[in-house]
Parts: sequence; structure tokens; C-alpha cells
Amino acid sequence: MDILRFATAGSVDDGKSTLIGRLLYDSKSIFEDQLESVERASAGRGDGYTDLALLTDGLRAEREQGITIDVAYRYFATPRRKFIIADTPGHIQYTRNMVTGASTADLAIILVDARKGILEQSRRHAFLATLLKVPHLVVAVNKMDLVDYDQATYEGILDEFTAFAAKLDIGDLTFIPISALHGDNVVDRSVNMPWYDGSSLLHHLEHVHIASDRNLIDVRFPVQYVIRPHRSYAGQVAGGVLKPGDEVVHLPSGLTTTIAGIDGPNGPVAEAHAPMSVTLRLADDIDISRGDMIARPHNRPEVAQDLEATVCWMSAERPLVPGMSLLVKHTTRTAKARVEDLHYRLDVNTLHRDESAGGLGLNEIGRITLRVAQPLFVDDYARNRLTGGFILIDETTHDTVAAGMITGRRS
Repeated sequence: MDILRFATAGSVDDGKSTLIGRLLYDSKSIFEDQLESVERASAGRGDGYTDLALLTDGLRAEREQGITIDVAYRYFATPRRKFIIADTPGHIQYTRNMVTGASTADLAIILVDARKGILEQSRRHAFLATLLKVPHLVVAVNKMDLVDYDQATYEGILDEFTAFAAKLDIGDLTFIPISALHGDNVVDRSVNMPWYDGSSLLHHLEHVHIASDRNLIDVRFPVQYVIRPHRSYAGQVAGGVLKPGDEVVHLPSGLTTTIAGIDGPNGPVAEAHAPMSVTLRLADDIDISRGDMIARPHNRPEVAQDLEATVCWMSAERPLVPGMSLLVKHTTRTAKARVEDLHYRLDVNTLHRDESAGGLGLNEIGRITLRVAQPLFVDDYARNRLTGGFILIDETTHDTVAAGMITGRRS
């Protein structure tokens, strides 16, 4: 079975954690002791019902405040597919957590409260999902039970979001009316909304096609670990398909060789593709180190030290300003870098570009030029999210301070 990674997002109290709890509960993916613990916690809070949101809100502060702060990961499976869920917080001060959760997602679920309609944070998270090139977007109009399952309310939200989405680069957009609290259209079709002729949310998650989302054309294999003396190199395939006998090129040397064999966790495999973790055995002895890249001789990534990138700044300690020095981690290579220029700060609500901005604060997004001390082997983020993405690290504290997406190169 393949794995679908999806993230939930949306404004505060739109029901993200309740939706995930409902998915876990109705798909029978929780243990009895987990359910008993949630029932006790719900009773202790004075709730008149079992609050399924507590299945994901694991931090004490989250349970006491009834909100999500950290990104919570949950796992479940159906007979058709395995799932990894990232439950991201809705508060604006935790936008960086949403970026973290959605950065590896195949699909994002934007929840909208049927009573409130499209809010600022709904637009913000939808924009961030498209900025991160999440291939599939589902707008789940939640709490339909509180508007008496009214079709006109749902269609009004659909029309408003569709008009907003026209400004964004969304490849696949789906709308589903649900009630996470009562389970309407979550796992099974709802009898309360006969006017809705689409699938339930879980049916959509089981059947959405994700195989073609991954780049199977451009072979990219960042070397993570060198296994000597067997001429074997371990790592995760970032793009393309690799097979024994294929001719490949090593970067930065430019030397070519062939693949003698490929080993997976359970032994030799006939081919490897993203996102498989494998060991390549090469026919020739080449000086290869961690951070190097293996690609096709006639389809190589760009070799660049000057990068144009969009970054989301995640540090509350200090702002991003031109001239600051950082570490950049790109695939398996870490190098020193310097922020050469800040071109503009982007207002994610209006999409306005503020070219007069002198820096980026916590959760702010902007376009920068980055000068890297060592050459990186990169692709545009739109073409390959793995070789087009990077993180910035504080040299002193080693905290991750930004996530970046490469949009161009100058050299």
C-alpha cells in the first residue's frame, strides 16, 4: 500500500483536531485505553460528550486551553491506503508550525466553519499550502450541523473560496461539506445532506491519485552515508527512477559510472524511486562524500551558489536582515550562507509585495537572495520539492530559523 501524507489547516476552532479524532475513531484506529482516557478527560473538563479532539491535542497546555499548539502526527490505515496526518495549529502565532506540517504533505485539508465562512487564517493557510506546492487541496466546510445542513450556506462558501483560489496556483481543489462532531461525510456519506452528491472525506483520501505528483523523470540521489569498502552509498531517492545497469553521473566531480545493484531494507530491489531509502552499489570506485549528488549524465541539477528563494522566517529571537550569516541545509549538504538581499516581504492575506521592508519577523514570508559558500545541486521547488527546498539554521544556537523554497539561480 502507498502512503498519503496530509495536513489539516484552517482558522482557530474550525474543528481540525475533532476531524482527525473522528477519522481515527470511525476507522477503528484507536485503542480502548486511548478512548477511555479521552472520555475521562472530557468528563473532567465538563464536556457533555466525548471530545475526540483530545486524541490529537496531547500537550497539557493544549488540553487545558482547548487549542492546538504543536504539530501532532497521527498514523492510521484502511484496507486501501496508509495515512500520516499532521494536525497543525490555527493560531497566527503558530504559522511556522503549519509550514512544518504541510512541507511534506501530499494533500492539505483546509477546514472552514460553516457559520463563519472564509476567515483571514483560512486564506493564509490556503496560500501557504499552495506556496509549499501541496499538490491536492480539500476545503472541508465543517459544522454543517450548526447551520441545519443548509445547501445555500455551503455553496456560498464554495463560491467565495473559488474566487480567492483563482489568484493561487492550485492544481486540484475539492469541496466537501462535513460535520466532524457527528461524523457526517467524514467516513460515510451523510443522510442529512442528500443534495451533496460527492464522496465522503475518507473515500476521497483513499482514492486521490498521488503517484504522478512525484517527479519520476529527473533522477536525484543525494548521498547521505558512504559505506566503505563496498562502493555503496545510502540515501533517499529525491527524484526519478533508478535501476541496476543505469548510467549515472557523480556531482561535483562529473565522473560517470553505472549502477551495479540497489539494496533496500529487505535486500536487493529491481528499481528505486522517490521517496524510497536505498543503498546504491556503483561499478567504479569514485571519491564520493556525504552531500554529493548522483544524477543522470544528460539530466543534471543546477550547480549554484547564488540562490533566489522564498523563505518563511521562524525565529522569534531575531529578524532576518540582509548581511546576516546562517547555515543552509539542502538535501544532505550543510554549508555556510549569507543573506545578500531582501527583495520584498509578502502579505499573505492581500498578496501585496512590500519592497520597502528591511527585514522579516516571526512567521513572515519574503523573497531573498542567498549566497552559499559551497555549490549546491538544486532544482526549482516547483519541479522538485526535495531538491528545491532547504532550511536555514542559526550558527550559534543551531535552531532552525527558516524554511526556504528555491525559485531561481544566478550562477
